[in-house]
Amino acid sequence: MLLSRDTFPKTIADVAALDELLCRPSQALIDDLNKVDGDIMILGVAGKMGPTLAGLAKAAAPERRIIGVARFSDPSVRDWLHARGVETINCDLLDEAAVNALPKSPNVIFMAGRKFGAEGDLALTWAMNAHVPAIVAQAFRQSRIVAFSTGCVYPFVPVDGRGSDESMAPNPPGEYAQSCVGRERMFEYFSRKFATPGRLFRLNYAIDMRYGVLYDIASKVWQGQPIDVSLGHANFIWQGDASSQALRCLAHCETPTSPINVSGPDILAVRDLAAQFGALFGRQPEIVGKEEPTAWLTDTSQAVGLFGRPIVDTKQLIAWTADWVARAMPNLGKPTKYEVRDGRY
Repeated sequence: MLLSRDTFPKTIADVAALDELLCRPSQALIDDLNKVDGDIMILGVAGKMGPTLAGLAKAAAPERRIIGVARFSDPSVRDWLHARGVETINCDLLDEAAVNALPKSPNVIFMAGRKFGAEGDLALTWAMNAHVPAIVAQAFRQSRIVAFSTGCVYPFVPVDGRGSDESMAPNPPGEYAQSCVGRERMFEYFSRKFATPGRLFRLNYAIDMRYGVLYDIASKVWQGQPIDVSLGHANFIWQGDASSQALRCLAHCETPTSPINVSGPDILAVRDLAAQFGALFGRQPEIVGKEEPTAWLTDTSQAVGLFGRPIVDTKQLIAWTADWVARAMPNLGKPTKYEVRDGRY
């Protein structure tokens, strides 16, 4: 079944139903993948988004090899991928020889990186976020490379504007975001050196029922915990839409590689989102702090021009999230830390 607004379930029953929905392709994704030839390799496939992105790729292009690469410290992820027809290769991406030995897929989605706990071992954060990209960019110099990045490479911008567009120079606070600039610069340098086509996929806050800005806000409202609005505005996108746009970027690579902002097109106030969850739960949100005039926000006009608006809109995401939280369904235990202003994660 193709993903469309007409096929949305009223409620997402469980994790299996969530995975199925995240792996359901749109016709637009199928059409864009038909514009590029060859297998698709996903480096760093075992993270939050990787498995369902791989499953989505296989559902959209069932005749192709989809290869997921990671260390697979959790073997259940590998089993999940195999059940959906995705091949796997165990590889430590810090091992240059091992990366060079990987099959040279013509299409690469690079998802490896380190965020949570970044401040605890900054040397490892820089190695994963800047050194590994240099290894990969050289090993896959003849491939198309869509490299996941983050909107956190931008400085804070006024909340009453449109957000940062791709022409704005990176200038972020905190070493995590600085290391992400390093990631981009490595892909940019080697793309120029080897004429490697690519895209730098600057993603802001993917939403899954088990984590994300909406889950964080909804769970605090449900539990009666205070909600800090000092970083009071955000934009975000359904994880399935984000995965689809990443795969569709393979048909829209540029030489040299160039950035593209990916998120929801609307800038939303945390206070308003809390109020909407409060109305659904019949509970009064506890708001603390005061909105600052700036936040990490991106202008997604370029992505909307290429891909259209995300299929799943904010109203649907709020309804699904409220239902999920109220039923005490599983979560990943990984807060987005969207309220952090100093870049220390």
